Amino acid sequence: MPGLYFEEFKEGQVFKHAIRRTVTETDNVLFSTMTMNPAALHLDHHYAATETEFGKPLVNSLFTLGLMIGISVHDTTHGTTIANLGMTDVVFPKPVFQGDTLRIETTVMSKRRSKSRPTAGIVTFLHKAYNQRDEEVASCTRQAYMHAHGTEEV
Repeated sequence: MPGLYFEEFKEGQVFKHAIRRTVTETDNVLFSTMTMNPAALHLDHHYAATETEFGKPLVNSLFTLGLMIGISVHDTTHGTTIANLGMTDVVFPKPVFQGDTLRIETTVMSKRRSKSRPTAGIVTFLHKAYNQRDEEVASCTRQAYMHAHGTEEV
């Protein structure tokens, strides 16, 4: 299913996205190095094992954020978004490790017609990521500027 238009979203609507993703060591190493993040916490197994409370490297939290939103796109904004307006309230209550499989849920928190462009609207989403143990590992609020079918609310 492609993304939805502004009018097709309903406040309180929940998407339980079918796509799940197991995070690999390659994901973490590539993302960390491509974004110039040399933190030993993400890249150095010996350091993580001997110097951290986790005992193994943590997956880069910005990878987790990107994956969480990316998985949501197909069901929500693919082909119908104009732009992301921002992400707030980003939290990572539990760590993500290599081998964790993430699933994502998205709730439509609110929506409003654009004041400057009557053929668009702003939808506020709450995204949540859970690992294979159903522990919440990430969440954020995202505002998306969305195409609308017309100028009137349906």
